[in-house]
Amino acid sequence: MEQVTRHPGLVDRSFGYLRDVDRNALILTGAGMLNGIAHDLVDNGWRVVQPSRRYVPVAANDVAHPAGRVVWVEARWDEPELLVRDVARTLNGATVDLVVVWLHDEDRKNVLRAVEPLLAPNAPVVDVRSTSDVAEVPEQAAGRCVQHVFLGNASARDSSRPLGQAEIVAGVREAVAQALAGAPSTRHDVGVRRQSAAGPRVHGLARVLPRLAHPTAG
Repeated sequence: MEQVTRHPGLVDRSFGYLRDVDRNALILTGAGMLNGIAHDLVDNGWRVVQPSRRYVPVAANDVAHPAGRVVWVEARWDEPELLVRDVARTLNGATVDLVVVWLHDEDRKNVLRAVEPLLAPNAPVVDVRSTSDVAEVPEQAAGRCVQHVFLGNASARDSSRPLGQAEIVAGVREAVAQALAGAPSTRHDVGVRRQSAAGPRVHGLARVLPRLAHPTAG
């Protein structure tokens, strides 16, 4: 099952210098988790492929960009072969120019391994994960630049508050901008680590269950 949604966009919003046509991004995360990033890319003429179990639309703007669109592909992370088959069908022979991944440890490696053949040789990766998942920057694939985004569990603006969705998206947005500007692999810390703080907020709600508290990779 596949759903294509065309969205108008704001001219030169966050990724103005990255405006391009026939550029493809693959965002691998829970439904709606990084819609702000998809929104920015669509605004600048990218086709964004978003596999997930549920369809969550990306909000439209008033000024159209004719090339920008989001393609939702129904997928399960524990079925990476089916996921890559359906993404490849959506791309119709095109390659992926950017990957943003924010998945659980048990899903991330298999999904990234499955989609690797779809990536352009120089396609950068933005890898989002919890600071608690790893102690240091993980080893990266040879020849591929990776922007590593590590999420704390408290806001950098107010360490007494959990890390919120807006702060997460802002941090990932900066990493995406650097990735597309050709920056070398870099570590980005978003928020701070605090033992007593709750996990990162998602859609404004603090998650309680461990699987939902860190929708990240390892």
